[in-house]
Amino acid sequence: MQKDTQAHAAETLAQTVIPRREFIAIVAGLMALNALAIDILLPAFPNITDAYDIQDNQIQFLLLSYVLGFGGAQLFFGPISDRYGRRIPLFVGLAIYIVCAIAGSLAPTFEAVLAFRFVQGLGAAATRVIALAAVRDTHAGRAMAATMSMVMMVFMVVPIIAPFIGQGIIMVGPWQHIFWFMALLSIVMTVWCFFRLPETLLPENRRSLALGPVLKGFQLVVSNRISLFYTLATAFFFGSLFAFLNLAQPILGGVYGLHTYFPLAMAVGGMFMSGSSFLNSRIVGRLGMRRLSHGALVAHLAISLAASVWFLTHDVSLWLFMFTLILLMPLFGLIGANFNSIAMEPLGKVAGTASSVLGFTQTVGGGLVGAAIGQTFNDTATPLIAGTALTSLTAMILVLIAEKGRLFSNPGAGHGKA
Repeated sequence: MQKDTQAHAAETLAQTVIPRREFIAIVAGLMALNALAIDILLPAFPNITDAYDIQDNQIQFLLLSYVLGFGGAQLFFGPISDRYGRRIPLFVGLAIYIVCAIAGSLAPTFEAVLAFRFVQGLGAAATRVIALAAVRDTHAGRAMAATMSMVMMVFMVVPIIAPFIGQGIIMVGPWQHIFWFMALLSIVMTVWCFFRLPETLLPENRRSLALGPVLKGFQLVVSNRISLFYTLATAFFFGSLFAFLNLAQPILGGVYGLHTYFPLAMAVGGMFMSGSSFLNSRIVGRLGMRRLSHGALVAHLAISLAASVWFLTHDVSLWLFMFTLILLMPLFGLIGANFNSIAMEPLGKVAGTASSVLGFTQTVGGGLVGAAIGQTFNDTATPLIAGTALTSLTAMILVLIAEKGRLFSNPGAGHGKA
């Protein structure tokens, strides 16, 4: 009851300054900066490979370096935002993001690009932590899941349009201009947040930065069975998405020869993911987070296992590969927001720290899983689909541990406790 009262108070405070739709747009925009930093570069992979004379599989480190910085820094920004509020850490992170985007365009070597991408990820971590913490500050329960679904729906539009933007930029200028475009958009978000985003952390909910309270906050996160295992499940599940991002251009552009049509193929998957996120926002209040996400995970596991068997024993056409993606991609929209909401639900008192630990585990874990799958690329789509099946199976096992062997049911007494 106290947690819901605090969330209502923060939501009321936020709405006196900014309408709910604008709040969702700002949160989605902050999170979209991260997707933009990944997806807009995908069409430029061949250009960057040629520019620095590197091997094809090395280009995947362009994604991994960003993900490692992005995931690791969340452990820092979480406690900081719980102590000083959401706004100051957000603007520090945005400044880092802008400077490193500009520096990346001027990097003389591939190693320098990787270094700037890593630091850019450090700054981007603030946007992710503050975005999720602001939602948790102002929402609870299924309302939080519904809002997160709306955020994810807007957020998932970015993978649809970002490759088109990247392709368009390299058609009229050098690939370095992509970094300038990222810097420009982040400047726009900085100005928008400065004038319109209120402080969502109530003064009475601020936590000390003393080592004891910080460690206690982390302990609450990792000792809660629901939060811990749903976080791990999300990390493995989204490992397959990171693998797809690593391999999308080599498979669609290289194996299937789409080249300039590559952004169109990426847009197909993005549209289905965005659509399912919107659907989730409309029905999660009625059906519940667990029924939707568990059903989607069962379907994802069944489809990926069946596809893996077929891909291992047959030649796979572009149409069959795209049909498989069309079946799998919508399920991300029914799982991601709900898994995150389930993991965050028991941790309202340490929303910033919780968001940082969850984000670190999911991002770094998913990035490493995706990189491992990506390095098995053998000029076919089979490693991607087989890796997807393996990550889905692992996620299912972790969810079963979190729920003590039960699926689809709403939490009863004791759920959400360690």
